Amino acid sequence: MKGTSCMGCGNAAEVAQRITMAFQPIVDVTSQTVFAHEALVRGVHGETAGEVLATVAHDNRYAFDQACRIVAIRTAAQIMPPSLLSINFLPNAVYNPEHCLQATFAAAKAADWPLDRVIFEVTEHEEIVDHDHLVAILSAYKAHGFFTAIDDFGAGFAGMNLLADFQPDLLKLDIGLVRDVDTSRPRQVIVRHLVELCDDLGIRVIAEGIEREDEYRALLDLGIVLQQGFLFARPATASLPPIRWPA
Repeated sequence: MKGTSCMGCGNAAEVAQRITMAFQPIVDVTSQTVFAHEALVRGVHGETAGEVLATVAHDNRYAFDQACRIVAIRTAAQIMPPSLLSINFLPNAVYNPEHCLQATFAAAKAADWPLDRVIFEVTEHEEIVDHDHLVAILSAYKAHGFFTAIDDFGAGFAGMNLLADFQPDLLKLDIGLVRDVDTSRPRQVIVRHLVELCDDLGIRVIAEGIEREDEYRALLDLGIVLQQGFLFARPATASLPPIRWPA
């Protein structure tokens, strides 16, 4: 790979000019500290993540995935989040993990961003075409010292089969399990058992999509101290949003 271009990735540098990143904190509610900031793609003209993702097709998903990594690291180096940087990646946009990581290494070196402060999140919402290939990707990332996370757990295609073959550092519960967890006994039972399962596997759990204080308290009672959502902060484009700590 030369620069950020290759036969598989196309011109990621050109795609990077059309996107920016918003940042939303993942907080430790017990110590009231920031655990990480998740980088969320936006368009440079105010396009939402959904509008940007709608432009991603089979023939440009490699370049888009690489561009997101480059812009996330470059922007983080400018605004200096205090802890980890979480970057989402498309599992079907990585054809060779070692090869595709070269652009990440180059961006981190150019921005002087430590590689051990990067989390790679794989979302469950994209259909997993090749399960073994995804496990190989995550294993390669972990071998290079990156933190790994399964995002949107409980909503999509990977599920328990992925967890059986690869144990990430972090698991993010899908918003569907978080929403109204304070009033839903089935959700409480499911979350409690998932937390116990992850404890046994050495995986830390993050609850995302929290909007109400009752949800926050219920999740804390269930043992989840890493939380994310509008209750604490909305994403801020190319900046770090202020954090609201519940009483």
